[in-house]
Order: sequence, then C-alpha cells, then structure tokens
Amino acid sequence: MELTKKTHACVRLEKDGRALVIDPGVFSEADAAVGADAILVTHEHMDHFNEERLRAGMEANPAAEIWTPASVAEQLSAAFPGRVHTVGEGDTFTAAGFEVEVHGQLHAVIHPDIPRVTNVGFLIDGGAVFHPGDALTVPEGRTVDTLLLPVHAPWNKVAEVIDYVREVAPGRAIDIHDSLLQDHARPIYDSMIDKLGGTDHGRLAPGTGTSLG
Repeated sequence: MELTKKTHACVRLEKDGRALVIDPGVFSEADAAVGADAILVTHEHMDHFNEERLRAGMEANPAAEIWTPASVAEQLSAAFPGRVHTVGEGDTFTAAGFEVEVHGQLHAVIHPDIPRVTNVGFLIDGGAVFHPGDALTVPEGRTVDTLLLPVHAPWNKVAEVIDYVREVAPGRAIDIHDSLLQDHARPIYDSMIDKLGGTDHGRLAPGTGTSLG
C-alpha cells in the first residue's frame, strides 16, 4: 500500500492499481479526489468536506463512490444517486478493494458552547492505517500500524496529541491536520511528539508519500 499526503487532513491510499482518498477538504488540492475509486469523508467541516473537490472526483470517475456520515451524505446523494453510502460507528465495508471499519461518533469538543457534529474514523485493512478525522478516537481492540495524527487544530493541544499517540500505540504516526501550523512551530511539535509519544513519528510534505507494509 502506498500513502500520499495531501494538504491538511487529506490522504490518498493506493493498492493493486486502485485509489482511496480520505477527507478532500477546502485546504486540499483542487484535484485531491480526482482519480479516486472510493472517497471517505469523516465529517461535515469544510477542511474535510468540500463539495467541489468531491464532485471533481466523482465526475472524473463515474464508478467512484463515497462513504460518509449522514450529515455529508444528505448533501450529495441527490447529485450521485446510488453512489453515496451512509456509515456510522461499527459499520464495515469494502471500498476500492480496501477493507474499512468505522470507529467513533462525535467530533472533539471545540468549546462547550459549540454543538458537536458527527465524526467517524476509518480503520483501513485491519489496522494498516487509521484516520480519526477530528477526534482522538481509539479503535478499541485493534492494533494500528500507521496512525494519521491530527497534530494541530482549534480543538486540541499538544499534551492531548502526545497522550493520544501513547494510547493508540501505533507502529508509527504521520502528521495530518497540519496546514494551520506555522513552519517555525513545526520543530517544536516534532521534538515533543518524538520524545514523548513513544513511537516513530514523522510528517510528509504535501505531494510526497511512503510505503505502508
């Protein structure tokens, strides 16, 4: 499996000639979903869900399909009948040859005065990759090889990020949700997560990739 980092929270996974894209949002490249055979969206916030990017991917490949919570599915189902699937915690499905498990229910707390929206995480191929969306969800009973780590957001702090890595205990962690993090701050985050997270930790520049397994 090959993983390519896109800008912010979006990643592209490729295996056996097929591609799966997760969370092509407004900060991601305009063509982030183009070429995808399947698209997963964790929740409705614009940095994870952008209708223009999804339409570009769906129109480029008439066989492409989307799996996402109801709050996103209801915005797309009419445009792509039969190609948009609603999922929630505990669901399992196959998308473009990838086996997917759904974990989690709610977005992390941003502020008590802001209602929490539905957020799900996607565990790929039995734990090869876990994308939690905007929550620090632990996929109970599963070993995670590569954790896609939401390293910087209005709803988290670095202590929580470090404790999350410790709790999931993945083989390695790769940063996502990072486009709002200033370049001069990255070494500070890198140093703390590297020293305290207890696992191999790194980040990829948008457009670069790595092999998984």
